[in-house]
Amino acid sequence: MTDSQANYPHSSPLSLSVLMETMNLWDNLVEEALVKLENLKLLRSLRPIHLPNDQQSKPIENEALSSSISDHEEAGKDVFQVYDEMQQWDRSAVEVQIAEETFQRWVSDIPSTGDEAVCRDKITGNEAESCPQQFKKLLLFSGNDYLGLSSHPTIGKAAAKAALELGMGPRGSALICGYTNYHRLLESCLADLKMKEDCLLCPTGFAANMALMVALGNIGALLTAGRTPLEEERIAIFSDSLNHASIIDGIRLAERQKSVELFIYRHCDMSHLNALLLKCKTKRKVVVTDGLFSMDGDFAPMIELVKLRRKHQFLLVVDDAHGTFVCGKNGGGVAEEFNCEGDVDICIGTLSKAAGCHGGFIACSKRWKKLIQSRGRSFIFSTAMPVPIAAAAHAAVIVAKKETWRRREIWKRVQDFQALTGIPITSPIISLIVGSEEKALQSSRHLLRSGFHVTAIRPPTVPPNSCRLRVTLTAVHTMDDLKKLTTALSQCIDFQDISIQNSSGYARL
Repeated sequence: MTDSQANYPHSSPLSLSVLMETMNLWDNLVEEALVKLENLKLLRSLRPIHLPNDQQSKPIENEALSSSISDHEEAGKDVFQVYDEMQQWDRSAVEVQIAEETFQRWVSDIPSTGDEAVCRDKITGNEAESCPQQFKKLLLFSGNDYLGLSSHPTIGKAAAKAALELGMGPRGSALICGYTNYHRLLESCLADLKMKEDCLLCPTGFAANMALMVALGNIGALLTAGRTPLEEERIAIFSDSLNHASIIDGIRLAERQKSVELFIYRHCDMSHLNALLLKCKTKRKVVVTDGLFSMDGDFAPMIELVKLRRKHQFLLVVDDAHGTFVCGKNGGGVAEEFNCEGDVDICIGTLSKAAGCHGGFIACSKRWKKLIQSRGRSFIFSTAMPVPIAAAAHAAVIVAKKETWRRREIWKRVQDFQALTGIPITSPIISLIVGSEEKALQSSRHLLRSGFHVTAIRPPTVPPNSCRLRVTLTAVHTMDDLKKLTTALSQCIDFQDISIQNSSGYARL
């Protein structure tokens, strides 16, 4: 078996040749762009500053998890501890509290800037030394901390250790002085997770999408040297109609370079996408999609996308913000779940959701990394993530991969919710469409009074008359939590109506 066949085990020799032709097309385009940048003296390099890092020793592989396992050892003490079941501290990821004043403003729908969180002297208006506020405890069902890792002590200790020993690290953009061996270690770890050659860290997932889209627009602009590109020289970007705002905004910026043409296909409609691809004259095609859609909770049709990729030879870009660490045996995301990692050319991800940390990344080839770090403005002109965050995220990648029980539990909760409500959900993101804005707000306030933090999602986040409650499940919610939630939900919405709406595709406006 050749290296190419190993990467694409289910491909025929004919489809393999088509895939290789696609890869060669884009490799050549990116290489041409890099040569142009080098000639213009615009090619940028990452020069890591080396900081003391005792965690860089090779992990000790040990798949048999006990109640506490160490992957790395430093001076005889555990550095990365992982656990094989939920611990008491896990619950702090979903058990929160808000000030009584905040609660009252929320249930009364009084606008707030958050200033009630600070106690002030009623006479002087200055911040008070003591704060005798009362608080309301809530169970969080609206966050993106899918695995409950934000409260994991191993991740917290990694951040604290780096902060105590190194402070925040060099403060500057990655291209100036903000890139360190801690950042490089995290990039390598993420590249391995996504089965890609390399990875580029970005300040946020939003910035990652913006950087990639702008870099795509730069390819056409660089290769046409300032003149108006011919139709066959333009880059055609095909975007799902419900893609994340960061993709949309990135494409808008790319369009301003006048070398990009945008095609929007109906949500997850592969027939429509195929028709648009057939009409497109240029060979420089890119299809970009969310892997797991953040508002509707449905998956991109990855198998169908792969078939179309082999037919039309486009570059496939997947924003896997909500699937990374949640889907796949190893937490590799949606592509691993659907066994098509080799068919996804570029994967965007975030560290602020299931990793419980902060930051974004682009997993790609080394060529693409060089291009994005040289032309992706949201990467170039942003300060790099602080070293303690990079250290915490590195620990989170290891913990998320090792603590497989978290993925098992979150998917059990998906099954539990479906059994309790009869609503045919397919992921931990549950979109309960109620229609009007007022009904969504009333339902959210009812849940708040019942002790649940579930916010109403309204325009412009979703289209008019598709307002909803967005419920998210985590690995550290319990069956008892779900029973209480669904009881409260049943008092403000009709599960049967929701089930019918989901089945008819009402959410896919």
